Amino acid sequence: MMLARPDPYLRTILWLGFFALILAAWWVMYAMAMEMDLDLLGRPGEMGARMAAMDPRMPMDMPMARFGPLFAMWAIMMAAMMLPTLVPTLRSYEDLIGSANGTWAGWLGVLGGYGLVWVGFAALIAGAQLALLYGGAVDMLGIATSPWLAGGLLIAVGAFQFTRTKETCHGVCHSPMTYFLGHWRTGFAGGVRMGLGLGAFCVGCCWGFMALGFAGGVMNLAWMGLATLFMVLEKLPQVGHVVTRPMGAILILGGVVVLTLPQLTGG
Repeated sequence: MMLARPDPYLRTILWLGFFALILAAWWVMYAMAMEMDLDLLGRPGEMGARMAAMDPRMPMDMPMARFGPLFAMWAIMMAAMMLPTLVPTLRSYEDLIGSANGTWAGWLGVLGGYGLVWVGFAALIAGAQLALLYGGAVDMLGIATSPWLAGGLLIAVGAFQFTRTKETCHGVCHSPMTYFLGHWRTGFAGGVRMGLGLGAFCVGCCWGFMALGFAGGVMNLAWMGLATLFMVLEKLPQVGHVVTRPMGAILILGGVVVLTLPQLTGG
């Protein structure tokens, strides 16, 4: 039986909507940074410095000390950073629309399931930020208050790049077609189910780069951009397997520098 070719008009609409969602998420993050008086490196101006110094236990309304606003911020950040990394996966599924019984409803399901997993992760890391904030480990802007936390995070995430868990999760993210062929489900519900699985492996692969936000500030747009670029490269079939461990070595070296620099400078 002849399989139907993908509808080019529907394809255009869906892909444009997908990229518009990414651009909207980045715009919201930029607008939030400007409203908080932060530059692109997450460094506070006068108002931002006052915000960073606030005690979360003070009796005043501080959005960055409440779960709801923090969760919304992290959810938007997940969209801005992780949706670009999904492009190779969605392209792989699109190939199956023309060569198998994939559908655009299934394509949307994969996107939805993947997004649900990262929204769940956003809830977890927002809770972690609140715990760190009230414990004095990070300030109101999510910046580590001690070089031990910042350096330790860099070393831990760098070391994770060399682990078997990283290799397994990266293998799935690096070859989404293999995952689809081994876990194929049809229709929207099937797409959601596959998206949930892919999202879980993606969290296992990339959680560390989200946690690194505490090393330089969770509203550091420059870090967000560099982390997104690296995670996109890591998932490309041609170069993904080449960059993982060198990045781990760079992160470990950066952590060592962060831990030793205050001692060398007498800080």
